[in-house]
Amino acid sequence: MKIQESAENYLEAILMLHKKNGSVRSIDVAHYTGFSKPSISRAVGLLRDNGYVAIDQNGLLCLTEAGLAIAENIYERHTVLTALLTALGVSPETAAEDACRIEHVISEETFAKIKEHARQHGTLCAD
Repeated sequence: MKIQESAENYLEAILMLHKKNGSVRSIDVAHYTGFSKPSISRAVGLLRDNGYVAIDQNGLLCLTEAGLAIAENIYERHTVLTALLTALGVSPETAAEDACRIEHVISEETFAKIKEHARQHGTLCAD
């Protein structure tokens, strides 16, 4: 199921914060993304309503299986594209910004070929 770019960004942010901190609250996502707490609360509510995020009694966010799958897919795209762009000589900051835009619109087929090419040419480590 295709979801909006903003939802993909929120799911990716939750995944990254969870990897870094072990637990995630809405306020953490707000600080990380730079969006207001009310905007994040609304987004998290929509993600919960659509089955991508669960919220426990302490207000901690947890990605559901569906949310985790999307977040991991977007994160992989981000890291592969950032690495490839950096290997091409793009500055790390610009590479990360461009990867963030590209990761949402690139087709599965094109991404698979980019990943294959990057592995063959030593840009990425094999899984």
